[in-house]
Amino acid sequence: MKIYKMSPLLTRSLSGIVYVTIFLSAVLFSKFTFIALVSIFAICCIFEFHKLILFKNVMPYIVFIGLTFFLVRNPTSKIIIPILALTLLASLQLIYRLYSKTKLQSSRLAEKLDISIRYIVFSFCLLILLPYQNGEYESLILISILILIWVNDSFAFLVGKNFGKNKLFQSVSPKKTIEGFIGGVLFSIIASVIIAYKTELYSVLDWVIIALITSIIGSIGDLVESNFKRHAAVKDSGNIMPGHGGLLDRLDSLIFAIPFLYLYIHYII
Repeated sequence: MKIYKMSPLLTRSLSGIVYVTIFLSAVLFSKFTFIALVSIFAICCIFEFHKLILFKNVMPYIVFIGLTFFLVRNPTSKIIIPILALTLLASLQLIYRLYSKTKLQSSRLAEKLDISIRYIVFSFCLLILLPYQNGEYESLILISILILIWVNDSFAFLVGKNFGKNKLFQSVSPKKTIEGFIGGVLFSIIASVIIAYKTELYSVLDWVIIALITSIIGSIGDLVESNFKRHAAVKDSGNIMPGHGGLLDRLDSLIFAIPFLYLYIHYII
């Protein structure tokens, strides 16, 4: 009796469909299912990130749970400002580390704790607060941003695979190309214009800027996570998603872009 195995592409596609279905369903059903799912994602990503940097500590989990509980009850608290500032600073530090080719020192536990909280924990807390508009949960904000991320990822892959010749950042991610990056950005902009007319949440210009933040900063976030994996000498952050790797592999772009999106949507628009 023959046993047929699914092709890698089919496995990846089915896994992606399940992931997208669960994510969108949680976002659309209610703010409580959204918060619950993002909290599960956050805990998994903290665990996966700790494996990458060889760090074992319960403090990031405690900080996330306590801070999430507080922020959900106080979504307009002034504590958000220092959290946002510290998260943006962490992003800039990680970009510097990416280009300077430096890595976390294995002996510096305080440094690992610090980057775990500011890079992962704070970003997920901001993600939970992102869809709130004037104190009300607005699922269309996050749905639109997820669409932009998926459009960017899909067309960056398609354009890069068919037309890519020049490497974007070969030492960290050999498969990514400049052509793919540009293709992802351009199609994200097109998608943002469509979203602007369909949702009427923000102006066309605002959505284009959101698309630029999502695609450009998100792509940098993907490189940042790839840099951690390179130093850890692993292909994926985990194996929870067949064909994709870990949740951190799927959410790296969103995690990195969130503080910049939160800054623009809640303080600039």
